[in-house]
Amino acid sequence: MKAIVCGAGIAGTALAWHLERAGWDVELVERAPAFREGGYMIDFYGPGLEAAGRMGLRPRLEEVRHPVNEIGYVDGSGRQTSRLAVKAAFAEAVSLLRGDLARVLAEQVRAPVRYGTTVAAVRQDDGGVEVELTDGTRHEADLLVGADGVHSRVRELVFGPEERFVRYLGHHVAAYAVEDEDLSRRVGPRYRMLTVPHLMAGAYAVGGNRLALLFLRHEPDPAVPADPAASLREHFGHLGWILPKVLGACPQPPELYYDQVTQVEAPQWSSGRVVLLGDACQAVSLFAGHGASLAVAAAWVLAGELGAASSGDLSPALDRYAARMRPVVADVQALGRRFLPWMAPPSRLRITARDWLLRLASLPGADRLFMNSLTPGGHRLIK
Repeated sequence: MKAIVCGAGIAGTALAWHLERAGWDVELVERAPAFREGGYMIDFYGPGLEAAGRMGLRPRLEEVRHPVNEIGYVDGSGRQTSRLAVKAAFAEAVSLLRGDLARVLAEQVRAPVRYGTTVAAVRQDDGGVEVELTDGTRHEADLLVGADGVHSRVRELVFGPEERFVRYLGHHVAAYAVEDEDLSRRVGPRYRMLTVPHLMAGAYAVGGNRLALLFLRHEPDPAVPADPAASLREHFGHLGWILPKVLGACPQPPELYYDQVTQVEAPQWSSGRVVLLGDACQAVSLFAGHGASLAVAAAWVLAGELGAASSGDLSPALDRYAARMRPVVADVQALGRRFLPWMAPPSRLRITARDWLLRLASLPGADRLFMNSLTPGGHRLIK
């Protein structure tokens, strides 16, 4: 059996790991010109971490994690306004850069990645699927997997234009890293955030004198600015704290990640011998915080269902995969929409309420309740 996996990110490489070990021939194509480093900090836990543990990846994840010992908010002068010490309940999450998780998965995959390439055309029948790539080559396979993100080319070709599936959540997000020994030492192994109505900027030291930065901004217009670095300086540069200095070192894409905050709600996850995976069909948004976990878990579920399928008709296996994943994804997407007003609060009253909630979460036993409130279903996905 042969699979062409479009997208060599977290979902695509996780699936390739499983398929290779099940004896499949796997081809990976990726539209980015090279492996994408960095990205924003994520908390990797839940079913994805459980799957990674069963894949034998936990020791490697521990090597690249950046333990968080405190979550807190500061004002424009850098004065702390609220904080939550990270205790045992939060230690269950592995905090790391999204790019580091992708690299840990990619290290375990034998198939080479054809970078700078994506799918140009798809033709399929009962016997297989033919894929034409943008480099002009044609490939035949038993299965095409669209693991190519929110702006999936495979989804567009097989299921229709992006606007049918993508829900814009009214915010833009940006992330990049800078190398600054002084700022890295000042911020330390603590996640520090500054918020004013409709804006949030966060920073966290990630070793090697590097500082990972994350920005969220309420924006009714989904269009990405022509000069995203200039847009960040315009909206965040006057807020104080460390922002004037780090924004002065803000790169342009691709070193700067800049995009809309969206969710994907796809009524179909498969058609014939084409199936969607990860953000292409189940993007939950940055606000939900479980995207990477669900991507790894979904790869586990899809691979398991394919392993139980006959070599002829894959449709029942693809249907079972979607039926298992959909309810969990819907729960996490709803969590993301509820959590949105707390990540980038729309008013100073909401900011004050959030600070009080964070203080209450510091009380004995409350940290576990707080963690549970941010952890929707999905615990039974990994059988």
